[in-house]
Amino acid sequence: MAFKAFTLQQVYEKLAALKERDKSSIQCLECYDRNVYIGTKDATVQHLFLTLGTNGDQSKTREGRARKLGSSSSVTQLRAVPLFNHLLVLWDRCVTALNMFSLEPVPALKKIQHVSLFELCDSSLAAQAACVEMVTSSSRRKVIRIHVVGVDRWEVVKEVPLLQDPVALAVDGTSLCLATSDRYLLCDIQTGSTEELFPHQHSRQHAIVTSVGRGEFLLNGPGYLGMFVMKTGICQRPPLQWPQEVLAAGVCFPYILTLQPQMLSVCSMLDQQHKQTVSLSGAKGLISTSDGALVFTERDVFSLSLVPFEEQIQALVGHERVEEALLLLDGVQSHRPLDSYKELQKAITCLAGFAHFYQEDFSEARDLFIKGELDPREIIRLYPGMQLCLGEDFQSHLDQVNKCRDLQVLWQDDRNTFHHYLAFLGDFLRAVRGTEQGLKCSKEVDGALLRLYVEPGDTENLLQLVDSPNECSLNQCVPVLEQHNRFFALGLLYKSHGLQNDALKTWVKITDGFHQDPSCSDVYGHIVRTLSQLEDKETVWAFADWTLQRNQEIGVQIFTKRPPDDQFETQNVLTFLEKYPLALLLYLEFLIHDLNSEEESYHNRLAVAYVNQTLQEEEETKSDARETRGKLQQMLWDSEFYDISTVYDRVKSTTLHPEKAVLLGRAGEHSTALQLLVHQEKDLQAAEAFCCRAAQGRGSHFRQVLLLNLLQIYLSSEALTGAAVDLLNNHPQLFALEKVIQLLPESWSVQLVSPFIVGSLRKTFHQRQMARVQKALAQAELLRLKVMWMQASQTKFRVEKEQKCSVCQRNLAAPQFARNMQGELMHTSCTGYSAS
Repeated sequence: MAFKAFTLQQVYEKLAALKERDKSSIQCLECYDRNVYIGTKDATVQHLFLTLGTNGDQSKTREGRARKLGSSSSVTQLRAVPLFNHLLVLWDRCVTALNMFSLEPVPALKKIQHVSLFELCDSSLAAQAACVEMVTSSSRRKVIRIHVVGVDRWEVVKEVPLLQDPVALAVDGTSLCLATSDRYLLCDIQTGSTEELFPHQHSRQHAIVTSVGRGEFLLNGPGYLGMFVMKTGICQRPPLQWPQEVLAAGVCFPYILTLQPQMLSVCSMLDQQHKQTVSLSGAKGLISTSDGALVFTERDVFSLSLVPFEEQIQALVGHERVEEALLLLDGVQSHRPLDSYKELQKAITCLAGFAHFYQEDFSEARDLFIKGELDPREIIRLYPGMQLCLGEDFQSHLDQVNKCRDLQVLWQDDRNTFHHYLAFLGDFLRAVRGTEQGLKCSKEVDGALLRLYVEPGDTENLLQLVDSPNECSLNQCVPVLEQHNRFFALGLLYKSHGLQNDALKTWVKITDGFHQDPSCSDVYGHIVRTLSQLEDKETVWAFADWTLQRNQEIGVQIFTKRPPDDQFETQNVLTFLEKYPLALLLYLEFLIHDLNSEEESYHNRLAVAYVNQTLQEEEETKSDARETRGKLQQMLWDSEFYDISTVYDRVKSTTLHPEKAVLLGRAGEHSTALQLLVHQEKDLQAAEAFCCRAAQGRGSHFRQVLLLNLLQIYLSSEALTGAAVDLLNNHPQLFALEKVIQLLPESWSVQLVSPFIVGSLRKTFHQRQMARVQKALAQAELLRLKVMWMQASQTKFRVEKEQKCSVCQRNLAAPQFARNMQGELMHTSCTGYSAS
């Protein structure tokens, strides 16, 4: 069934005897509201009343009065002036005024003679001014006249000369467009200026000028083109391709009606496309009405009624011409606002989206679905297997059953194309998720996205969805995740819904091997991170044993990586960690190094823990536990908060001699510490390092004392003679020569310790030379100051009687005074204030 913008109905048939038919044929029409006026060839004006049928159609016409104007000449034009109830008639080259209802002549308005054409100016100010303007074309002179028409008078107010006689004209406001025998012109009624538009080659009958409204005219241009021309002389619309032999044209927005002898064509102003053809045999002319047009032949009058726009739009949609429907809707809204515009626009936009959707133009389809605010469930329901995401209360408002079957076929026969449709669904749902459009059915949107991510294995998007706040239904989504072995994502889903215990239990089963899920390589680490951030401390305690049994070093992070304002009770943690030595050690390090705790018991426990860990590592690996021993020694040297005796009691029975030495040194027993390092540890380098470390912050003299003690220990044993020689020769600057000489055995030769003696003498000589240099520099500075004093003392100052101190501004009354670097005088007592 073809699309219809107008419906055709015969509203009048003129009956006459066969001999009189030619004389009484219809020549022109005029219409105002339900009043229709017919002008005939035999100079008769007939008044008709159009009546509406029960269904709203114009079903019949009732004849009113008729008036015969004369015995010859046909009526060529009729124009109604409702403001004054006048009907203006062009007959026998005269304009006559009749009453619109009685058809009696208006006595006060005499005929205007010698008129070939006339037209009324449709001015919005006519009612306020109590007059209208009329344009007439003279049949004798090449001139047009502007008349002011009142209720009982009319007069010429302006004449505009022309080069050629007009054959057609139309008026819009103050703009007049007319056609001559070979061209179209624009004329301004107020100024009288004329502008040529373009030439034409039409006959008098085919030169057409019609007002479109809003300062725009429609012309029958060259090459069978309907040209839209603005009153400014420019074209803002593309031309229309017209058929040949166009008799008349009319405008009923948004359509252009062109009349031919056997048909009437309907073309859209919105897209310049032909929309409808109406067969009319013997048509002669047409006039536009408020809701369509009237077309007449010699004997009949037909009404073209505009189909309501809602019905037109629905018809276009029914023919799957959704782009045209949307264009029509947007076009008519600017001229005739529709109450249902927004809903219609949304519905049609969505249908246009479906058209692109099934053509696999997914980008355009997505934009149209979003613009039309399509319920996402309408898309979800089209996909096989996705219907499970929809609630039982959802009822579709779109008839897409056949299209739904198309996706079912694709799912079975063309998986590659179907995957493209799945990609579109994911793209669309992600675009609307979180928007007002998606929030109306957030459970269905999130549930569908979860299924989309699970089946093709889109792990990244799946984890992102379930790890963020979501509205997935657990009843629907848990079985899907379990079926596809997505247990890590299942745990995240539980967590996002506040089911922390269920989440942790699921991840524990993955770690223990009960579930297989390769999507996360470090599930245990994720469990630890989750527990470290969990506010529910009871749940943390419930999983603490499992966590630490698996890995103490990582598991202790459930206590050490917590936010600073959400720490556990320290004593409870320490008690719990008694059975996990490594975790206890790491937790104590956290308390001391991270929380900067100065609690003595924590420092004691950490030191003892280091001792225990060191002994255990040495026993297990049969080698030095260098890292742990390094931490132990660093702590013994640096910490000020542990109890020395407590720690020493733990190490005194062990082989940790360097640690014992540190503790002895911290207790002030440096000689015993050195004896331990030299004779029991047998580490001479450690002994020398001990002297340097123990002397830090206590001056060079204390260091010399420690080194002398170490030298004495070396000298007390013949086996360490070489060590004593090396100590002296390698560090001559660290010893006092006079003290060392007293300690050296008499059997040693000078040559044995010559490097030490030379180095020591050089040190002494260097010190003496530096002292002399410093003394010389001090003397030079003293001399410079003396010169400055002498220069200052030789300067003369004149002190006036009223001379004031530059600091306190009081008079200098005493003979003593001072002078600053700028030469200003002051009291000697004010020099301190001046310097500050």
